[in-house]
Amino acid sequence: MFQSLLKEEVSQFGQLKKFPAGSTILQEDSYIKAIPLVLKGSLKVIRTDPQGHEILLYYITPGESCIMSFLGGIHNETSKVKAIVEEDADILFIPVDKASEWVKKFPEWSDFIFKLYHKRFEELLTAVNAIAFQKLDARLLQLLRQKADLYKSKDVSITHQQLADELGTAREAVSRVIKQMENEGLVKLARNKISLM
Repeated sequence: MFQSLLKEEVSQFGQLKKFPAGSTILQEDSYIKAIPLVLKGSLKVIRTDPQGHEILLYYITPGESCIMSFLGGIHNETSKVKAIVEEDADILFIPVDKASEWVKKFPEWSDFIFKLYHKRFEELLTAVNAIAFQKLDARLLQLLRQKADLYKSKDVSITHQQLADELGTAREAVSRVIKQMENEGLVKLARNKISLM
């Protein structure tokens, strides 16, 4: 992923940690001391409101990092998002001061950060467009396809409540739409599992 000098510094200063699915690695309103670089598994980045409602912003997959953490960390601001491990993950934590220093020192790190920023910005625009302009059925199908791609399987193990949380809507609405999708032959339902057809 990186050239030798940067690889050496990443190995020297990065701290590798393993997390099971469901672990929260970043809380909203917490200060960011290290930037997560996902080596294996995946994270979901969500935003919550004061009432506890959530909305999925994007996923972080192997070879990627959280641009929100990077920006918050280098500006010494608290996190505006929560990061939760979606699949068991190996994460390399890069100290904020090093991540900032490398932007000036290594053009490939700077390029990596800018590409991530661009990708996340496009994903956030897609999320905003979906919320503003798409019906729940289209958003739900899009989320299921995202998860199927993430897990490399048409079978997605998830509850209706989890889907509702990630879409920022009510479980009853998700259950109604999922049943309609099953009747249309788009999905097949089983207990805590939805299969894309």
